[in-house]
Amino acid sequence: MDGILRCSRYAFGPNRLHYCGPDANREIGAYITEKEEDPGLTKLLKQFETMYPYLRHIAEANHIRDPFDERVVEAYWLGNELLEHIEKKKFYHHLIDGLNLKKKLGRSFALVEAKLEQNAVPHHSFHVFDIWKRTGHLEKAHTLESMDECRVSWGTVTAAEGPSITVKMRPLLYANGKLYLGEEVRKKINRKLEATYDIEQLAPGDLVSIHWSVPCEKITPTQA
Repeated sequence: MDGILRCSRYAFGPNRLHYCGPDANREIGAYITEKEEDPGLTKLLKQFETMYPYLRHIAEANHIRDPFDERVVEAYWLGNELLEHIEKKKFYHHLIDGLNLKKKLGRSFALVEAKLEQNAVPHHSFHVFDIWKRTGHLEKAHTLESMDECRVSWGTVTAAEGPSITVKMRPLLYANGKLYLGEEVRKKINRKLEATYDIEQLAPGDLVSIHWSVPCEKITPTQA
């Protein structure tokens, strides 16, 4: 799948809820449905104030010209070898200068600095789990529920019935000061994206990635 359309699928969920990006969910959805991209879609995705700086940072660190290159998009949302080429010092400056996190988090930024010493990488999950304050349009502390929705999770399809699918997935839980993945549960999800490929053709046994209760794409066991 084209990198920018793939990125749009992951950006669609939080944008639909008015958490990130411009007020343009119908337009983004139309691009996905029609499987078309043009400079207008690029302009819309560049307005995601947290996502786009991360994509640009990963691209620059790997000498890739286009932040929406499919490899860069996969690195940020799912993870791949591009994240191994990020210099710790440059990542630090990205968080301060690119995302202005030191100002937004105040003293709590020290907790983020400690994560960098533990070899954190610019992956979407890093931002969800280690930046305690949501940094889109709604700047407030994450809850367990919002972290579970905001992380890119995955599940195995057990049923695909018209506008909904049922998946087996492991929910995010919290106990004794630790986040962890619980035992598998079944979750019913409405398909918010329409297309003639991929999500519309899901079948029992397929693995799918999920962001803000939107099934984004069929993935491989390695990607999961």
